[in-house]
Formats: sequence, structure tokens, C-alpha cells
Amino acid sequence: SIKMDLLHSNGVLIIQHLQRDYRAYQDFLNFMSHVGDPRNIFSIYFPLWFQLNQVVGTKMIWVAVIGDWFNLIFKWILFGHRPYWWVQETMIYPNQSSPCLEQFPITCETGPGSPSGHAMGSSCVWYVMVTAALSYTVRWKDKSAITLHRLTWSFLWSIFWIIQISVCISRVFIATHFPHQVILGVFAGILVAEAFEHTPAIQTASLRMYIKTNLFLFIFALGFYLVLKLLDIDLLWSVPKAKKWCANPDWINIDTTPFAGLVRNLGALFGLGLGINSEMFITSCKGKNSCKISFRILCIAASLTTLQLYNFVKIPTHTEHLFYILSFCKSAAMPLTVVALVPYCVHSLMRTTEKKLN
Repeated sequence: SIKMDLLHSNGVLIIQHLQRDYRAYQDFLNFMSHVGDPRNIFSIYFPLWFQLNQVVGTKMIWVAVIGDWFNLIFKWILFGHRPYWWVQETMIYPNQSSPCLEQFPITCETGPGSPSGHAMGSSCVWYVMVTAALSYTVRWKDKSAITLHRLTWSFLWSIFWIIQISVCISRVFIATHFPHQVILGVFAGILVAEAFEHTPAIQTASLRMYIKTNLFLFIFALGFYLVLKLLDIDLLWSVPKAKKWCANPDWINIDTTPFAGLVRNLGALFGLGLGINSEMFITSCKGKNSCKISFRILCIAASLTTLQLYNFVKIPTHTEHLFYILSFCKSAAMPLTVVALVPYCVHSLMRTTEKKLN
């Protein structure tokens, strides 16, 4: 439509302005784009928060998974273009003089562009973290504590918006999103996170409930895809565009395809359910050691170290179906490690040490 073309062309002007005038901040903006990567939720934020507060950690995974699932459905409904291929195919520029947008190794996302998954994932998880931190101060009653709570409130929400704006600018700067796509992503993420502020049932969910939720999310997404395919609507239309217009074929990564994100998130949710409902979790995280600061610090350190080692495990990409299966298994192993395996090993180590001392 004419209105959408106008929105896109104005977005291209903003991208050109950023790439021209903010070149000195390129490294910082690329870093902020990595900060907004939804995969950091499982490998960095979740291990930290789960050992500090299991309620917040559990909520973080649910918010990340459901938020990314909604992001996938919205992408399929909205058919949003990405700037780096839109400028090559649009007919609104005269005499074939399409603007030149610089690409980067993280530019060539293969899924549709609206809403931004990075902006949505970043806003929902940081919303959870900020509201969790403020919940500790809201109970303070004396006058000085109330003043401190207000200062803390202002500080944390300022940090929240600085991070979201930085992530949004970074995604626009690398020409992988238009401005309206990142703005939509931020507010969609906040809505999802706020919805889970009023969903306490996730804290007591059984393994059966986790499995049912996984099946529902997978069947709905797959069914949605197949129904539209029968109607001759290809929801993977963006993948050929990305491959065609990406400046470097090596920058195309199967991990950015729509179904790769879906499988990754379903694996993480299944791993969380498996871990929370395991005997190892009950023995370690519900035992007497769970209240000790030393236990939590050791769990955080061991979890972060182990999950970084997972990054060295490269999943073969030559067979797409095998990639999805192994990606699911790897994603499930990460929360299972944080929730059950690492705490149980730390608990056993501390118990053995205590016996030797006695």
C-alpha cells in the first residue's frame, strides 16, 4: 500500500542517517543488538535470576517463550519486510536508484521483520527483571524507605528505557528492522510480560502442563502454517529474499528461520518443566542448602560456566530436520542444567564437604 511504502521509505531515511552519523558508535550498537538477542535470556539472565529467585526465573522463561511464540505468529500475519531487502525490490524509487544500506554479519535475519523479535524479547525480560527488583522495595513502609523506593523506581525504569531504546536503535542501524517494527516489538513485549504478572499458575505447573503447553504451541503454529500453505500462502516467503539480497552468503544462518526459533523456545520450556518437576530439583533447591548464599553463588557460577560451554557445541545444519531435533535437545538441556543438574551437583559437593568436616 501507499501508506506502508511511505512508512518504509521514511524508515530508510532514518537508517541512512544512523549509518552515516553514528558510525563512531558502530561497535556499541552491534553490542546492543547482541544484548537484545532472545537467546541471552536462556544463557545469561535466567541462570542469574533463577538461583536468586526461582519465581522470577520461572516467570522469565514463560514470558520469553510465550512472547517469542506470539512474535512468530505476528510476523506471519503482518508480512513485514526488512530494510536490507525491501530497498532492493521496491518500485517507489525512480530510475532504479535504490538507496544503499550497509549490511553487517548480524543483518541477514531470514524471518519477516514485524514486530522485532530482539526488541520484543528484550522488553519483556527486562520488564520482568525491573518489576521483580521493585517488588522488594514496594513493601518498605517508613518515610525514608518510601523515598528510597521512589528513587529506585525512577532509576530502574530509566535503565529499562535506555536499554530498550539502545536495542531499537541498534536493530535499525544494522538495517534489519524499520523503526515502526522495533517500536511495535517493545510494546508487544511489555504487554506479554504484564500479562504474566497476573498468571501465578505457572509457578505450580506440573510436567503434564508443560507438555500440554508445548504441544499446543507447536500444533497451533504448525497448523497455522499448513492451513495457509493450502491456501497458497507461503509463510516462509522471507527466507528466499534474505538469501537473495544478503551481501554475504555466510551471514545467512538457519538459526534465524521462523521454525528454528519456535523449536528453540519449546525445548527451553520443556527443559524447565522437566527440571522443576525432577527429584534432583526437590532435593537440592528445596533442601536446607538452598537458603545458603554460598550455595546460590556456586550455582550461578557453575550454571553460567556450563552454559557457555554449550556454545561450543555446534549443531550440524546440512539436514534441516536433524537441526531442529538437535536444537530442541540442546535448548532443553540448558534450563535442565540450571534448574536440576548444577544445583544437585553443588548440593552433593557441599554435603560431602560437611560430612568430611564433621
